[in-house]
Amino acid sequence: MARPTALPAVAVTAVSLVLTLAVVTIWLGAAMPWPVALVVGLGIDGGWLATLAYERRLAAQGDHSRAVTAVGWSFGLVATSVLVAHALMAEADTGAWLAVAWLPLAAKALWLVHGLWERTALTPRALDMISGVQQEARDTAAVARARLRAEATTEETRLTAVTEAGARVARVQAKTAQTLSRAWSTLESARTGEDTGRALTSVTHRVTPDVTPSWELPVWGPTEPLTALESGPALTDAELDAVVEEIRTSRVPALSYREMSTRFRAAGHSASEVRLRAAWKRVAA
Repeated sequence: MARPTALPAVAVTAVSLVLTLAVVTIWLGAAMPWPVALVVGLGIDGGWLATLAYERRLAAQGDHSRAVTAVGWSFGLVATSVLVAHALMAEADTGAWLAVAWLPLAAKALWLVHGLWERTALTPRALDMISGVQQEARDTAAVARARLRAEATTEETRLTAVTEAGARVARVQAKTAQTLSRAWSTLESARTGEDTGRALTSVTHRVTPDVTPSWELPVWGPTEPLTALESGPALTDAELDAVVEEIRTSRVPALSYREMSTRFRAAGHSASEVRLRAAWKRVAA
Protein backbone atom coordinates (compact mmCIF):
# COMPACT_ATOMS: atom_id res chain seq x y z
CA MET A 1 0.00 0.00 0.00
CA ALA A 2 3.02 2.30 0.43
CA ARG A 3 4.37 1.96 -3.11
CA PRO A 4 2.38 4.70 -4.89
CA THR A 5 4.04 7.49 -2.87
CA ALA A 6 7.06 5.77 -1.29
CA LEU A 7 8.86 4.81 -4.52
CA PRO A 8 9.14 8.39 -5.88
CA ALA A 9 10.32 9.62 -2.48
CA VAL A 10 12.98 6.88 -2.25
CA ALA A 11 14.22 7.57 -5.80
CA VAL A 12 14.54 11.34 -5.31
CA THR A 13 16.19 10.78 -1.91
CA ALA A 14 18.82 8.45 -3.41
CA VAL A 15 19.60 10.87 -6.24
CA SER A 16 19.79 13.77 -3.77
CA LEU A 17 22.18 11.92 -1.45
CA VAL A 18 24.51 10.85 -4.28
CA LEU A 19 24.45 14.36 -5.79
CA THR A 20 25.15 16.04 -2.45
CA LEU A 21 28.01 13.67 -1.64
CA ALA A 22 29.57 14.11 -5.09
CA VAL A 23 29.31 17.91 -5.03
CA VAL A 24 30.76 18.21 -1.52
CA THR A 25 33.60 15.82 -2.32
CA ILE A 26 34.50 17.48 -5.65
CA TRP A 27 33.97 21.07 -4.51
CA LEU A 28 35.69 20.88 -1.14
CA GLY A 29 38.33 18.39 -2.36
CA ALA A 30 40.09 21.24 -4.12
CA ALA A 31 40.57 23.15 -0.83
CA MET A 32 41.14 20.24 1.59
CA PRO A 33 42.06 16.58 1.45
CA TRP A 34 39.37 14.58 -0.30
CA PRO A 35 38.85 12.20 2.67
CA VAL A 36 37.84 15.20 4.75
CA ALA A 37 35.50 16.42 2.04
CA LEU A 38 34.06 12.90 1.81
CA VAL A 39 33.41 12.86 5.56
CA VAL A 40 31.66 16.23 5.32
CA GLY A 41 29.44 14.94 2.54
CA LEU A 42 28.69 11.75 4.44
CA GLY A 43 27.89 13.83 7.52
CA ILE A 44 25.29 15.88 5.65
CA ASP A 45 23.78 12.78 4.04
CA GLY A 46 23.99 10.79 7.28
CA GLY A 47 22.17 13.45 9.29
CA TRP A 48 19.56 13.67 6.56
CA LEU A 49 19.02 9.90 6.56
CA ALA A 50 19.06 9.62 10.37
CA THR A 51 16.34 12.21 10.87
CA LEU A 52 14.32 10.69 8.01
CA ALA A 53 14.56 7.20 9.55
CA TYR A 54 13.48 8.53 12.95
CA GLU A 55 10.57 10.39 11.41
CA ARG A 56 9.46 7.20 9.64
CA ARG A 57 9.68 5.26 12.92
CA LEU A 58 7.55 7.83 14.73
CA ALA A 59 5.05 7.80 11.86
CA ALA A 60 4.79 3.99 12.05
CA GLN A 61 3.94 4.36 15.76
CA GLY A 62 1.34 7.01 15.05
CA ASP A 63 3.47 9.73 16.63
CA HIS A 64 5.12 12.93 15.47
CA SER A 65 7.98 15.14 16.71
CA ARG A 66 8.30 18.73 15.56
CA ALA A 67 11.92 18.87 16.72
CA VAL A 68 12.93 15.91 14.59
CA THR A 69 11.05 17.36 11.64
CA ALA A 70 12.81 20.70 12.06
CA VAL A 71 16.22 18.99 12.19
CA GLY A 72 15.41 17.01 9.07
CA TRP A 73 14.40 20.12 7.16
CA SER A 74 17.58 21.83 8.40
CA PHE A 75 19.72 19.11 6.87
CA GLY A 76 17.72 19.41 3.67
CA LEU A 77 18.31 23.17 3.58
CA VAL A 78 22.02 22.66 4.20
CA ALA A 79 22.28 20.20 1.33
CA THR A 80 20.31 22.53 -0.95
CA SER A 81 22.48 25.49 0.09
CA VAL A 82 25.64 23.51 -0.73
CA LEU A 83 24.30 22.64 -4.17
CA VAL A 84 23.18 26.22 -4.86
CA ALA A 85 26.55 27.63 -3.72
CA HIS A 86 28.42 25.15 -5.89
CA ALA A 87 26.22 26.04 -8.88
CA LEU A 88 26.81 29.77 -8.43
CA MET A 89 30.59 29.34 -8.08
CA ALA A 90 30.92 26.85 -10.92
CA GLU A 91 32.64 28.24 -13.98
CA ALA A 92 30.51 26.22 -16.38
CA ASP A 93 27.08 24.63 -16.44
CA THR A 94 25.71 26.95 -13.74
CA GLY A 95 22.14 26.51 -14.99
CA ALA A 96 22.41 22.73 -14.97
CA TRP A 97 23.66 22.67 -11.36
CA LEU A 98 20.91 25.07 -10.27
CA ALA A 99 18.35 22.83 -11.96
CA VAL A 100 19.22 19.92 -9.64
CA ALA A 101 19.89 21.98 -6.51
CA TRP A 102 16.23 21.59 -5.38
CA LEU A 103 16.40 17.78 -5.13
CA PRO A 104 17.03 17.59 -1.32
CA LEU A 105 14.00 19.78 -0.58
CA ALA A 106 12.00 17.86 -3.18
CA ALA A 107 12.86 14.60 -1.43
CA LYS A 108 11.70 16.03 1.93
CA ALA A 109 8.46 17.24 0.33
CA LEU A 110 7.81 13.80 -1.19
CA TRP A 111 8.31 12.13 2.19
CA LEU A 112 5.87 14.64 3.66
CA VAL A 113 3.32 13.73 1.00
CA HIS A 114 3.93 10.05 1.68
CA GLY A 115 3.31 10.60 5.41
CA LEU A 116 0.04 12.39 4.67
CA TRP A 117 -0.98 9.55 2.36
CA GLU A 118 -0.28 6.99 5.08
CA ARG A 119 -2.36 8.91 7.63
CA THR A 120 -5.35 9.03 5.26
CA ALA A 121 -5.00 5.55 3.70
CA LEU A 122 -7.94 3.16 4.19
CA THR A 123 -8.20 -0.59 4.09
CA PRO A 124 -9.83 -2.31 1.09
CA ARG A 125 -12.79 -3.25 3.30
CA ALA A 126 -13.38 0.38 4.27
CA LEU A 127 -13.06 1.46 0.65
CA ASP A 128 -15.62 -1.19 -0.37
CA MET A 129 -18.00 0.02 2.36
CA ILE A 130 -17.62 3.63 1.21
CA SER A 131 -18.20 2.59 -2.39
CA GLY A 132 -21.32 0.68 -1.33
CA VAL A 133 -22.69 3.68 0.58
CA GLN A 134 -22.06 5.97 -2.39
CA GLN A 135 -23.68 3.49 -4.78
CA GLU A 136 -26.71 3.15 -2.50
CA ALA A 137 -27.05 6.93 -2.37
CA ARG A 138 -26.87 7.11 -6.18
CA ASP A 139 -29.48 4.34 -6.50
CA THR A 140 -31.82 6.07 -4.06
CA ALA A 141 -31.47 9.38 -5.91
CA ALA A 142 -32.11 7.68 -9.27
CA VAL A 143 -35.22 5.91 -7.95
CA ALA A 144 -36.51 9.19 -6.48
CA ARG A 145 -35.97 10.99 -9.79
CA ALA A 146 -37.73 8.20 -11.70
CA ARG A 147 -40.67 8.28 -9.26
CA LEU A 148 -41.00 12.04 -9.62
CA ARG A 149 -40.88 11.81 -13.41
CA ALA A 150 -43.51 9.05 -13.39
CA GLU A 151 -45.82 11.03 -11.10
CA ALA A 152 -45.36 14.13 -13.24
CA THR A 153 -46.16 12.14 -16.39
CA THR A 154 -49.25 10.62 -14.74
CA GLU A 155 -50.49 14.01 -13.62
CA GLU A 156 -49.84 15.49 -17.05
CA THR A 157 -51.80 12.65 -18.70
CA ARG A 158 -54.67 13.10 -16.26
CA LEU A 159 -54.82 16.86 -16.85
CA THR A 160 -54.72 16.31 -20.60
CA ALA A 161 -57.61 13.84 -20.39
CA VAL A 162 -59.63 16.20 -18.19
CA THR A 163 -58.99 19.10 -20.53
CA GLU A 164 -59.96 17.10 -23.60
CA ALA A 165 -63.12 15.82 -21.89
CA GLY A 166 -64.10 19.36 -20.92
CA ALA A 167 -63.47 20.56 -24.45
CA ARG A 168 -65.67 17.78 -25.88
CA VAL A 169 -68.51 18.66 -23.48
CA ALA A 170 -68.17 22.34 -24.36
CA ARG A 171 -68.31 21.52 -28.08
CA VAL A 172 -71.42 19.36 -27.59
CA GLN A 173 -73.11 22.12 -25.60
CA ALA A 174 -72.23 24.70 -28.25
CA LYS A 175 -73.53 22.44 -31.01
CA THR A 176 -76.73 21.76 -29.05
CA ALA A 177 -77.25 25.46 -28.43
CA GLN A 178 -76.78 26.17 -32.13
CA THR A 179 -79.30 23.47 -33.08
CA LEU A 180 -81.82 24.79 -30.55
CA SER A 181 -81.31 28.31 -31.83
CA ARG A 182 -82.07 27.22 -35.39
CA ALA A 183 -85.13 25.28 -34.21
CA TRP A 184 -86.37 28.30 -32.27
CA SER A 185 -85.94 30.49 -35.33
CA THR A 186 -87.89 27.97 -37.41
CA LEU A 187 -90.71 27.92 -34.85
CA GLU A 188 -90.79 31.70 -34.67
CA SER A 189 -91.01 31.92 -38.46
CA ALA A 190 -93.82 29.35 -38.48
CA ARG A 191 -95.68 31.17 -35.70
CA THR A 192 -95.61 34.51 -37.46
CA GLY A 193 -96.29 33.11 -40.95
CA GLU A 194 -99.45 33.95 -42.95
CA ASP A 195 -100.64 30.36 -43.30
CA THR A 196 -100.22 29.47 -39.66
CA GLY A 197 -103.80 30.36 -38.70
CA ARG A 198 -105.34 28.29 -41.47
CA ALA A 199 -103.16 25.32 -40.61
CA LEU A 200 -104.11 25.51 -36.94
CA THR A 201 -107.79 25.89 -37.77
CA SER A 202 -107.74 22.66 -39.73
CA VAL A 203 -106.30 20.62 -36.88
CA THR A 204 -107.84 22.25 -33.77
CA HIS A 205 -111.36 22.86 -32.52
CA ARG A 206 -112.64 26.38 -33.02
CA VAL A 207 -113.24 28.15 -29.73
CA THR A 208 -114.74 31.27 -31.17
CA PRO A 209 -115.91 31.76 -34.77
CA ASP A 210 -113.18 33.13 -36.99
CA VAL A 211 -110.66 32.98 -34.11
CA THR A 212 -107.65 30.72 -34.31
CA PRO A 213 -106.33 29.21 -31.04
CA SER A 214 -103.15 30.84 -29.90
CA TRP A 215 -99.92 28.92 -30.31
CA GLU A 216 -97.23 29.70 -27.82
CA LEU A 217 -93.58 29.00 -28.55
CA PRO A 218 -91.80 26.55 -26.26
CA VAL A 219 -89.74 28.16 -23.56
CA TRP A 220 -86.06 27.92 -24.24
CA GLY A 221 -83.86 29.24 -21.45
CA PRO A 222 -80.10 29.50 -21.11
CA THR A 223 -78.17 26.26 -20.87
CA GLU A 224 -76.36 25.22 -17.74
CA PRO A 225 -72.67 26.30 -17.81
CA LEU A 226 -70.03 23.60 -17.82
CA THR A 227 -69.09 22.94 -14.23
CA ALA A 228 -65.70 21.82 -13.02
CA LEU A 229 -65.09 18.12 -12.94
CA GLU A 230 -64.17 18.40 -9.27
CA SER A 231 -66.81 20.43 -7.40
CA GLY A 232 -67.22 21.30 -3.78
CA PRO A 233 -65.09 23.30 -1.40
CA ALA A 234 -61.42 22.39 -1.21
CA LEU A 235 -60.48 20.29 1.81
CA THR A 236 -57.50 21.08 3.98
CA ASP A 237 -54.84 18.43 4.45
CA ALA A 238 -56.13 17.57 7.93
CA GLU A 239 -59.73 17.26 6.70
CA LEU A 240 -58.61 15.25 3.68
CA ASP A 241 -56.61 12.89 5.93
CA ALA A 242 -59.64 12.42 8.19
CA VAL A 243 -61.98 11.60 5.27
CA VAL A 244 -59.46 9.21 3.71
CA GLU A 245 -58.90 7.44 7.04
CA GLU A 246 -62.65 7.13 7.65
CA ILE A 247 -63.27 5.62 4.20
CA ARG A 248 -60.21 3.39 4.32
CA THR A 249 -61.12 1.85 7.69
CA SER A 250 -64.84 1.55 6.92
CA ARG A 251 -64.27 -2.11 6.17
CA VAL A 252 -62.10 -4.85 7.65
CA PRO A 253 -59.60 -5.43 6.18
CA ALA A 254 -58.91 -1.83 5.21
CA LEU A 255 -59.78 -0.74 1.70
CA SER A 256 -57.15 -0.50 -1.00
CA TYR A 257 -56.27 2.85 -2.50
CA ARG A 258 -58.36 2.22 -5.65
CA GLU A 259 -61.47 1.26 -3.63
CA MET A 260 -60.97 4.19 -1.26
CA SER A 261 -60.56 6.61 -4.20
CA THR A 262 -63.76 5.33 -5.84
CA ARG A 263 -65.76 5.74 -2.64
CA PHE A 264 -64.18 9.14 -2.02
CA ARG A 265 -65.36 10.42 -5.42
CA ALA A 266 -68.76 8.76 -5.05
CA ALA A 267 -69.27 10.52 -1.71
CA GLY A 268 -69.01 13.90 -3.48
CA HIS A 269 -65.64 14.90 -2.11
CA SER A 270 -63.12 16.65 -4.35
CA ALA A 271 -59.33 16.54 -4.30
CA SER A 272 -56.63 16.19 -6.90
CA GLU A 273 -55.08 12.79 -7.50
CA VAL A 274 -51.73 14.00 -6.13
CA ARG A 275 -53.28 15.31 -2.88
CA LEU A 276 -55.45 12.21 -2.48
CA ARG A 277 -52.50 9.87 -2.95
CA ALA A 278 -50.39 11.92 -0.53
CA ALA A 279 -53.18 11.73 2.09
CA TRP A 280 -53.41 7.96 1.56
CA LYS A 281 -49.67 7.61 2.17
CA ARG A 282 -49.90 9.71 5.35
CA VAL A 283 -52.76 7.78 6.93
CA ALA A 284 -51.58 4.35 5.75
CA ALA A 285 -48.00 4.87 6.98
